[in-house]
Amino acid sequence: MQSSWVYILECFEGTFYTGSTNDLERRLAEHREGLERTAFTFTRRPIKLVFAYELIDIREAYELEYQIKGWSRAKKIALMNGDLDELVRLSNDNGTKKK
Repeated sequence: MQSSWVYILECFEGTFYTGSTNDLERRLAEHREGLERTAFTFTRRPIKLVFAYELIDIREAYELEYQIKGWSRAKKIALMNGDLDELVRLSNDNGTKKK
């Protein structure tokens, strides 16, 4: 089976884009070159890859992509930083930070 990827890009103005693909290098090149004028990243270039996670099944990659897309910015940052304790805490707090 071919590897699949879930990835997060940081756009120049600080927003995040989450996607999935079975060819990470090709997909990054497409984002960087701006091949799709209607794509979220087209007007937000340059972009930077800040997270990538390899999976075996593209269906799992799609499911994880949509799960991450529903997360708060704080949860995405915890994931990118590999801070699993913070990710769990934010999940238990429904993504909100308590002061």
